[in-house]
Amino acid sequence: MRLQPVDSLSLTRTSLVEYFLFGIRLAHGLACILPGLVILALDPAAPADAAKGQLGMLLVFGILSVVVFQALGVYSEALFSNSVRLRMIVFAWTAAFGLLLIMHHMMDVLEAVDQDQLLLWYLATLGLLSIVRLMLLVLFRQQMKKGVFLQTAVILGATENGLRLAEYLVEHQDIRSGVIGFIDDRIGRMPKTVANLPLLGNTGDLERLIREDKVTQVLVALPWTAENRMDYIIRELRRLPVNVLLVPDMIAFRHTHNRITEVASLPMFNASDVPLSGWSPFIKRAEDIVLSSLAILALSPLMLLIAVAIKLDSKGPVLFRQKRYGYNNRLIEVFKFRSMHQHQADASAEKQTTRNDARVTRVGRFIRKTSLDELPQLFNVVAGSMSMVGPRPHATATKAAGILFEQAVKEYTSRHRVKPGITGLAQIKGYRGETDTVEKIEKRVELDLEYIENWSVWFDLYILLRTVPAVLLNREVY
Repeated sequence: MRLQPVDSLSLTRTSLVEYFLFGIRLAHGLACILPGLVILALDPAAPADAAKGQLGMLLVFGILSVVVFQALGVYSEALFSNSVRLRMIVFAWTAAFGLLLIMHHMMDVLEAVDQDQLLLWYLATLGLLSIVRLMLLVLFRQQMKKGVFLQTAVILGATENGLRLAEYLVEHQDIRSGVIGFIDDRIGRMPKTVANLPLLGNTGDLERLIREDKVTQVLVALPWTAENRMDYIIRELRRLPVNVLLVPDMIAFRHTHNRITEVASLPMFNASDVPLSGWSPFIKRAEDIVLSSLAILALSPLMLLIAVAIKLDSKGPVLFRQKRYGYNNRLIEVFKFRSMHQHQADASAEKQTTRNDARVTRVGRFIRKTSLDELPQLFNVVAGSMSMVGPRPHATATKAAGILFEQAVKEYTSRHRVKPGITGLAQIKGYRGETDTVEKIEKRVELDLEYIENWSVWFDLYILLRTVPAVLLNREVY
């Protein structure tokens, strides 16, 4: 994508941005009181004098709502991002509506509004606020197509780091900053375009662009080793009315997942967090206990039938116990319904199961295909060695194309930062069954790490709901 400089950017002037934010606050205030206004207007029993007083209280509540939104950061710079911010909208409006409920029950404010109408009010305003946000996103996209941004930026330094920055900004660009090109003093030795962006000139040309209000932001992407050069350029740019930002090492930035933390007030890149910190382990454990207990109660007749079928089909125990790697790379004993002939069982999975494998019994073939052999792992979940959702545990000697998993994929053991699960993101994406190539286990690990980084209760429920159709449609399990 190539962006051209424009002579006038309506949103770059601070006063106009403030007017824009004032309009957003006004729209939010109206959204907060409009359903209440409609409810009161449709009340035929309300006297005229009382209606005027209630209208005054509505206006006060609208102002209070905007104040709450302001305090909770609704009007921060993130307002101009590409994210929907639905969670923020729900949180801010719930907090504001809580004030209304307090005033309603303790001060008899808007006493004519009953409980059902209050619920309708809450939901209607939530819908209106969501519509306002979606309209903003559409407006931002339209302005970006016209080349209108809050900041018109150039990248100073057509270096390797500058190229990575340009690629990143093109992929993640929002209305807060639009890159129009590169500035580099090696202009005579460089092509006219770099990373599909024009080379606008040298530092002398940059000063002219700033003086002409065509550039409001400079992203300095010079090598950090060029300390003297960087000091000189920053001193020169500080004389000009422009925002100057130092670009981090984009390689390091890629590994930090855009997270920055502070240690003794010093900002540092956060390359890895302990997953499920804070209340998350407690919430996930509670989720596991509730869901696994309900599943055992609901599926116990089916498990009993499977146990009887296994006993009638072949000699040996009903359950098969296998050592697998669990949380923190510790060995755990995983329960499964036995699906192979007892004398041919492979406790360490030295040899993976293949199509028409002679070791698999008749009942075993069915329960493996439908993943019913995994049901006893619900008891592992209750005991605490496994979770309902997480990376699937693998046996100690499992291989991909003859290579041990941990040797085939460097990040493999990163999966063990959380408890293994009965199902997982990789499984619902179709990566179940035989891993006869390194690419298959690489993709499994990639999806497992994606799950760990983005865990939430809703993500778990989504995976669980997708598991049944994923199992039924998969043809790669033998």
